[in-house]
Amino acid sequence: MPDFSDGADVAHAAKRETRTALLARRRALTAAQRAAAAARVQAELTALVRRLRPTRMTGYVPVGSEPGGPDLPDVLRAALPAGAELLLPVLCDDLDLDWAPYAGPDTLVAAGRGMREPGGPRRGRAAIVGASLVVVPALAVDRRGLRLGRGGGSYDRALARVPATTLTVALLHDGELLPELPGQPHDRPVGAALTPADGLLTLPPPGPVDHVVG
Repeated sequence: MPDFSDGADVAHAAKRETRTALLARRRALTAAQRAAAAARVQAELTALVRRLRPTRMTGYVPVGSEPGGPDLPDVLRAALPAGAELLLPVLCDDLDLDWAPYAGPDTLVAAGRGMREPGGPRRGRAAIVGASLVVVPALAVDRRGLRLGRGGGSYDRALARVPATTLTVALLHDGELLPELPGQPHDRPVGAALTPADGLLTLPPPGPVDHVVG
């Protein structure tokens, strides 16, 4: 049931304002800045994947100013060991996420909210449970691991299914790892953030999330 308390309203408004500011900052990045950031993010992720050698991982197709570049799935698939599986999200009508294997750029189709997703058979919403490395988008992450997305709640639903022992990594631009973000009880944290300048940063497990305004 939705929470219409004053605290929930304040947290929701704070998240909306923070989201607007971060999106404006991303839109201001030049094409050269985006390309340089994508190259560094891809290099860091490639090193991580080659070190962990997951047999299944999740990724996504960055769009617009999202860090990682539109060819990120190809970079991830090339870094995986032979026979490993890269799953990409498929947006459901209720804004939850299903998952499907990535089989190349020609297999991607346009989806809602500007996403591109695999057009092949889906593996089910629970497929993320079997991934040993989960890579997700974010507008920002704070030092507690709280993640700010675009507001649809899709990744909060998906991350709720991920075991606590699984490495979850949010991709950011520089300046998007913040001291504190406004949070609500349904927000799901990540275990690490990856930025172009600082690489992979492991974050401490957060305590219970209350209505926080930062």
